[in-house]
Amino acid sequence: MDFKNIDISTWTQVGEGGVGKTYTHPDNPDILLKVNRASMSDELTVKREVETSQHVFDLGLSTPRMYDIVRVGDAYGYTFERIKSKKSLSRICADDPSRIGEIAALLACEGRKLHATPCDTAFFPSHKEGALKAIAAADFAADADKQKLMAFVEGLDDAPTCVHGDFQPGNMIVSAEGKPYWIDLGWFSHGLPMFDIGHLFLITQIYSQFQRMIDIIHMSREQLLAFWDAFAVAYSGSADHAAFDAEAARFAAIDVCYISYQYPHPEANQMFAHVVHSLVEQYY
Repeated sequence: MDFKNIDISTWTQVGEGGVGKTYTHPDNPDILLKVNRASMSDELTVKREVETSQHVFDLGLSTPRMYDIVRVGDAYGYTFERIKSKKSLSRICADDPSRIGEIAALLACEGRKLHATPCDTAFFPSHKEGALKAIAAADFAADADKQKLMAFVEGLDDAPTCVHGDFQPGNMIVSAEGKPYWIDLGWFSHGLPMFDIGHLFLITQIYSQFQRMIDIIHMSREQLLAFWDAFAVAYSGSADHAAFDAEAARFAAIDVCYISYQYPHPEANQMFAHVVHSLVEQYY
């Protein structure tokens, strides 16, 4: 299929995340252009990302409208609705740490709505099945740890409700009017809400010790730890969230495998193995 080829030199970069970069153009103030990183910038990957966002929009969830798939040199990208004067939840927290409790409660509220929404299981994949594949492929993990993870996941329900997949404060934006929007939906799936909660636990409690994660989320480790505490109270409805934390940690061990399966980083395998083993040893 022929796609419009965009001259990126006429666009201005306005954002960068773990997946790619976003740009604006003075002649098109109401749209954004996103160009994925080279390893995820093929036609099929970008097409799936656009179709995913369209399906999420059709479910009635708040997310920017998708427009067109485009070519950017040899790579692919897409244009979508620009939410003007928007800020991610992570940027809000970084700019004003006094709002961490309020913003964590917002993510918890929107997360509960997301996790109560029936998913289109004919289109979206099963997170449980994806987790099983990821654990089986996790050659960095000890066999005993993998066996415990596999047994745990096999015993889970394959729930038909929505899971964001990359559930964290950088992946929700708020407009100037205060309306929240979900973004970066490439891992959207159906499954148990705890898959999302475990992902947030992993990022805020464990990966927050690494500078790379701080650079991506734009929040310090102290801010991310505080964010989890406020989120756990708001989502679980209990000031004593120790049991909620423990369950999240069990799913975080699975998420290490899931993330590494999606984005292999062989140089980090030793760290992945250590994190998985520590979580399994403590929570399984």
